[in-house]
Amino acid sequence: MTVHTPPPGDGDRILEEPLTEALSRRYLAYALSTISSRALPDVRDGLKPVHRRLMYAMSNMRLSPESAARKCAKVVGEVMGNFHPHGDQSIYDALVRLAQDFAQRYQLIDGQGNFGNIDGDNAAAMRYTECKMTPAAMLLLDGIDEDAVDFRPTYDGQDEEPVVLPSGFPNLLANGSSGIAVGMATSIPPHNAAELIDACLLLLKRPEATTADLMGHVLGPDFPTGGVIVEPTASLLETYETGRGGVRVRARWEKEDQARGGWQIVVTEIPYQVKKAELIEHLADLIESKKAPLLGDVRDESAEDIRLVLEPKTRNVEPEVLMESLFRLSDLETRFPVNMNVLDARGTPGVMSLKAALLAFLAHRREVLVRRARFRLGKIEARLHILDGLLIAFLNLDEVIRIVRYEDEPKQKLIAAFALTDIQADAILNTRLRQLAKLEEMELRREHAELAQERDGIIAMLADETMQWKLVGQGLKDVRKVLGPDTAVGKRRSDLAEAPTVSVEASVEAFVVREPITVILSDKGWIRAAKGRVEDPSELKFKEGDKLGFIVPAETTDKLLIFASDGRFFTLDCSKLPSARGHGEPLRLMVDIDDRVKIIDVFPHKPGRKRVLASKAGYGFVLPEEEALAFRKAGKQVLNGEALVSLEATGDRIAVIGDNGKILVFALDDLPEMPRGKGVKLQTYREGGLRDALVFASAAGAAWTDAAGRTRDWPEWKDWEGRRSAAGKLAPRGFPTSKRFRPK
Repeated sequence: MTVHTPPPGDGDRILEEPLTEALSRRYLAYALSTISSRALPDVRDGLKPVHRRLMYAMSNMRLSPESAARKCAKVVGEVMGNFHPHGDQSIYDALVRLAQDFAQRYQLIDGQGNFGNIDGDNAAAMRYTECKMTPAAMLLLDGIDEDAVDFRPTYDGQDEEPVVLPSGFPNLLANGSSGIAVGMATSIPPHNAAELIDACLLLLKRPEATTADLMGHVLGPDFPTGGVIVEPTASLLETYETGRGGVRVRARWEKEDQARGGWQIVVTEIPYQVKKAELIEHLADLIESKKAPLLGDVRDESAEDIRLVLEPKTRNVEPEVLMESLFRLSDLETRFPVNMNVLDARGTPGVMSLKAALLAFLAHRREVLVRRARFRLGKIEARLHILDGLLIAFLNLDEVIRIVRYEDEPKQKLIAAFALTDIQADAILNTRLRQLAKLEEMELRREHAELAQERDGIIAMLADETMQWKLVGQGLKDVRKVLGPDTAVGKRRSDLAEAPTVSVEASVEAFVVREPITVILSDKGWIRAAKGRVEDPSELKFKEGDKLGFIVPAETTDKLLIFASDGRFFTLDCSKLPSARGHGEPLRLMVDIDDRVKIIDVFPHKPGRKRVLASKAGYGFVLPEEEALAFRKAGKQVLNGEALVSLEATGDRIAVIGDNGKILVFALDDLPEMPRGKGVKLQTYREGGLRDALVFASAAGAAWTDAAGRTRDWPEWKDWEGRRSAAGKLAPRGFPTSKRFRPK
């Protein structure tokens, strides 16, 4: 006898499984949901689910361009209640972005009220703003009620929502998209719709067309905020072929002449997604911190249009040089990343090229065309079926009237007498007396002939793929008339140009006033520059627990070299160092240096000078200072190993001392001159390593400095002279117990 165990109660539903498997399965489900239902757009309509649901909900609410606008709160409520069970603020944020003319190349929502601005201010609350759809949105929805796309149940199963919109124009590339999923992201710049349509028409004519052929029509991105694209054509071609890359875009500017030979720069367009208020604040900070020595002042004179005024420090500088320097220092030039990662028709994420994305859109348009044609065909056949019944009635009008007037069940009698269907019989019985006129019969025959002709045309089109593609192209040509370059919305906004080649560094240095300064670096890594010379270092103030590390005389035109214990050189511009009015700024904010790394030496660069570098392990070489220059935050790796010594090579002898107290003197020429590396062995040690080194001229003699700061001559230095890499001899009597030639 089989015993059936009852299912456990609600409190007993415990599943035992390894934690790693449970977490992996749940995180995978979350990742797939994020990728397919939130972050990545569909290649066919270029929309994410929240945007698609907004469009469909507004379509159901009849918010066409000709209708009156409705409160955004009403739209958000419809979307959240019927289709998108997430927070109302996230839905409203998506709605606002679709209405911003500086965020969308082709606005899909016509917003009325405060929808934010390019300064970065937020939109008003949804209870104050109103919205309706734009003509571009209507193009995306054209055919939604004609079985053009598939529908799926909503989250609660009480309604249906479209899987994708019919999408009358290539919205993915026209408006672009950006999003971050789990393990992948997407970043697609906006383009000009007319150019995209021209590229589609080229593909319909020549499916074998290459990306280079397509770029004959698609010149490059077309940002809603305009600007000038300075990305080389070869780079754009690679980006469009691979689906990955970047686009450099600059602000649009012009020179305005003023009285007495003066001039100023007026910026009329800024790069895409740059907030104007933050840009102005950054430019002001550059002036305050003296990082933009050619810029004198910046002010915002914008009204409805952007107008940023940049005044030069001196009229002698060239406008091109000023702007090139600002392009490097600020967001007046940005690089928009391109990663065309989208969901294909099967919902699979992948990176697509320009051609692949356009082909996917065209395939979608053909499917929409075929489905709408079949829907129309069904409507025509249903109407023809009714017309056939009505025409039979007109041919036998007297008998039909007799049956209707005298028979108890006229419907069944009509069906039996004339072989009609239920639908045809109902249509005859619902016909009004005044529709039995002779003219009405002629109108029915005319309508029947027209519908039959249309039906035959649709059937022929459904059987001919070439005709289908031709109709797709015709539809795109009609859309181009709405979004074409001769319309206000379709005119190209971003121009393409080549970046001028200007020697910014030389020009900037020429306009930096040459003044003496003193560079002060504290023991804990805070750097500043005091004007003039600091005569008494004891008067310098530091943060609590900090003290003086290095004090270096320099000039504002100098390049400051900082040598770290990890063997890297860092280069700073002395004119851009923070003022000594405060405690300065942490060095690690200016260069990528670890807190555990020590600073070995700080000095201003002098062209043609050479230095002796040595490691704790006792290896070294001679370095030309030009090889140490590098303006990257990561610096330049020069010495392999733990750096210990950095000395100016101004002599013909070098003395080294180890931890064991032994000194060795040998010719400086024994050290090789190298741009980077480990070097050669200076001295041999059984244990320990190098402690210190001294470079001197044999004619002038050698000396050391004791702990009290007194200089002690060393006339017997020749007794310690030997070959390089020897062990050396113990230091002379009176040598500092710190085993250093100079105290630290």
